[in-house]
Amino acid sequence: MKTVIRTAETHPLTWAPARRQAAGVAGRSIAVKMAMKGARKALTGMAPDEIVTAVKDAGLKGRGGAGFSTGLKWSLMPKDESMNIRYLLCNADEMEPGTYKDRLLMEQLPHLLVEGMLISAFALKAYRGYIFLRGEYIEAAQHLRRAIAEATEAGLLGKNILGTGFDFELFVHTGAGRYICGEETALINSLEGRRANPRSKPPFPASSGVWGKPTCVNNVETLCNVPAILANGVEWYQNISTSKDAGTKLMGFSGRVKNPGVWELPFGTTAREILEDYAGGMRDGLKFKAWQPGGAGTDFLTEAHLDLPMEFESIGKAGSRLGTSLAMAVDHEINMVSLVRNLEEFFARESCGWCTPCRDGLPWSVKILRALERGEGQPGDIETLEQLCRFLGPGKTFCAHAPGAVEPLQSAIKYFREEFEAGIKQQFSNTHAINGIQPNLLKTRW
Repeated sequence: MKTVIRTAETHPLTWAPARRQAAGVAGRSIAVKMAMKGARKALTGMAPDEIVTAVKDAGLKGRGGAGFSTGLKWSLMPKDESMNIRYLLCNADEMEPGTYKDRLLMEQLPHLLVEGMLISAFALKAYRGYIFLRGEYIEAAQHLRRAIAEATEAGLLGKNILGTGFDFELFVHTGAGRYICGEETALINSLEGRRANPRSKPPFPASSGVWGKPTCVNNVETLCNVPAILANGVEWYQNISTSKDAGTKLMGFSGRVKNPGVWELPFGTTAREILEDYAGGMRDGLKFKAWQPGGAGTDFLTEAHLDLPMEFESIGKAGSRLGTSLAMAVDHEINMVSLVRNLEEFFARESCGWCTPCRDGLPWSVKILRALERGEGQPGDIETLEQLCRFLGPGKTFCAHAPGAVEPLQSAIKYFREEFEAGIKQQFSNTHAINGIQPNLLKTRW
């Protein structure tokens, strides 16, 4: 069965039924015109600064994981009218293990993304936009290109849109399968045809992004929330949520649950509600053990944290991150050492190799984890892993790849240390070297 996003009728992303009805009674270009209510209101009745203010007042936060204020990010774009070449980029390079919400949005509601980018580009005075799409998302690419063609035919993309004098072109650009392109400056380098390495900041993309021009990068889900804010108003959007975070979020559970999936739910919904009421709980015979709130690069939490509301602040205070809010459930049959080893292998493989801690530290952690998994670990291995987590933490590397990579490792050791200790050999021949690395190297700060 094809996975679909399940929503309530009052939520911002649930415009698909009305659009399908319009498509059934009219030509596709007419259906597109009927659907883009928010875009028509924004372009014909609002000034760009008014749109930025509305998005900021609505409290829309980035849905890619960081949770930064979208309106504030937009306001960082230069106000200098002479800088007339600006770009809007949609980060659709969705490669976080366990996360697939953006793919569903693009496959099922491609016109919503096009509309969100049109409104955002008008607010930012950007004349060109790119959807940087994960290369494996072939079906999504087809839907997006069709939606762009239909919007162009309807006069909603191209020159003099809706008679406003505003020009905006939109293109789909497929990536080459690198996880690091989810980092906005690595994405920009890749779009320019360069090696996908993160850039040093400053300068930030808002002042010097694609080809040295002001650039704004937003996530797919973030952009898809913009039309509803403009169409229905700031107060309506804020009242949907039961928490400090406004609006709704695509949330879900994967793993060995009865009904894995994605649901559009208000911020403030608890993880337990999602797991038990929507995902149906664990499969028969399995006991819940742990969970990651927002993808592979977030800290594990335990069953004691399931009653936390799914919102940025609450999950952060618990010691993890909301991330993409597509949680992964771990059951009692899964060994945490094996699970973390699998995750660290992915992150080590996807490192761009630009900075030493990430390039060398992640493979080192994999080597130790493999030894522990085989029951061949040596005394000091767990302490070495903990030290690596500190060396690869925030502020120690060029971008956020390594800090995110060690989050599941450090939290697994914190909550399930006994499983790591079980991998240490009781008898060993060499106490002076740890997995071939001399102890004096363990204290070296990179």
